Formats: sequence, C-alpha cells, structure tokens
Amino acid sequence: MARGENIVRYTQAPPTRAASAVYVTLAAQVLSLAALVIFEQARGRRLAAQLAEFGGRPHGADAEAVVGAVTVFAVLMMLVAGTTIAAGAAYVTWLVRARQLNDRSAPTGPVAAAWLIPGVNLLAPVVLVDQVWRGARPPAGQRARWLALLAGWWLSWLATLAMIMIRLPLDSSAGDLTGVGVLELGCAAVAAVLCGGTVRELTRLQRASRSPNAIRSATFRVFLSLIHL
Repeated sequence: MARGENIVRYTQAPPTRAASAVYVTLAAQVLSLAALVIFEQARGRRLAAQLAEFGGRPHGADAEAVVGAVTVFAVLMMLVAGTTIAAGAAYVTWLVRARQLNDRSAPTGPVAAAWLIPGVNLLAPVVLVDQVWRGARPPAGQRARWLALLAGWWLSWLATLAMIMIRLPLDSSAGDLTGVGVLELGCAAVAAVLCGGTVRELTRLQRASRSPNAIRSATFRVFLSLIHL
C-alpha cells in the first residue's frame, strides 16, 4: 500500500451502519425462530396428526381451525426464511465493507465464494473474518480473547447447521411439523449472540483505529516519512 493511500485508509468510516443491520437481522431471526418453536411445541404434533388424518387436504366442519393453524405455520416459516436471508445479506455486506476498509482494493468475490461453495463454507468465512481482524492492526494481547470469541461463534454455528441438516429430518419423521425445538433454538441463539459479538468487536477495533487521534498520528507518520525521502 502506498503512503498516500494510508491517509485515505484512516479517513474512511468504519461500517457501523452495516454492523447495526447485522444486529437487527440476527435478533429478528432468533425471534422468528422462537415463535416457530413455540408454535411447534403448542400445536405442531397435533396439527401434523390432523393433516395426516385429512390426507393433507382439510375439509368439512373441522377444516377451518386446521386451515388457520396451517396459515400461521406457513407465515412463521416464511418469517424464519426471510430473516435468515436478511441476516446473511447483512453479514456479507458488513464483511465486504470491513475488508475494504483495511484494503480498498479487496474484491467482493472471495466473500461470496467463502459462504456459497459447499465444503469451503465450513471454514473459509471464519478465516476471512480473522484476516480482517488482523488487518485492522489490533493492540497487542487481544489475540487469545478474539480467537476464543471467533471459535465459539463458528462452533455454535456449525452445531446449528448440523442439527438442521442431520438431526431435524430424523425428528420431523417422528410426527412433528419441523422437528425444531428448544435445543435448536438455544444453539441458534448462542450462535447469533456470538456472531454479533465478533461483528461488534471488529467494528469497535476499526472505529478505534480511525479515531481523530489515530488519524492525526497516522498522518504525522506519513508526513515524516515523506520528509525523509
């Protein structure tokens, strides 16, 4: 990076709005999932049995209540899907901006590839986030704390993914609508909280490195280096 680019780098604003969008969408995702779990616990098994009795097509006098419950279930499923997509989009947007704050020439392709390529997305996203953290020039002595937070988020996310891909199909075959329960909700909530924690930590670090004092110090160092050329 050229010396003149260092000044531009320090005057760019950290992606605080993008980080706020991540917090909001993660909270919405957990709340929508909690609503689905409550519905599943209160009505799911009975509704699944009623649908099986009607052959999937409710009719007659008892059909009205079943149709209402099916509508609520469909709305909850759409909310979970919508908030999950929104959270993913908000997180990718934040990560792209955080990377470009460290390096204006950083391409967006690796971020998309890290999340979308099967197999690669089991490790690459967390590596990218760690690279951004190291590129933000953190103070000494914070590496162990950061790695613990990062590992906690990623392991809880992988556990949630494993439940969705492996455990839920087995549970749903036992007569539930989705198989989503308190355990899945708890794991997803932990993953969301820790994900928000990594976003907050990295955004705070980038904001601190671009405080007025940090900018003046960086500009002064560049000025001195130019004098000595």
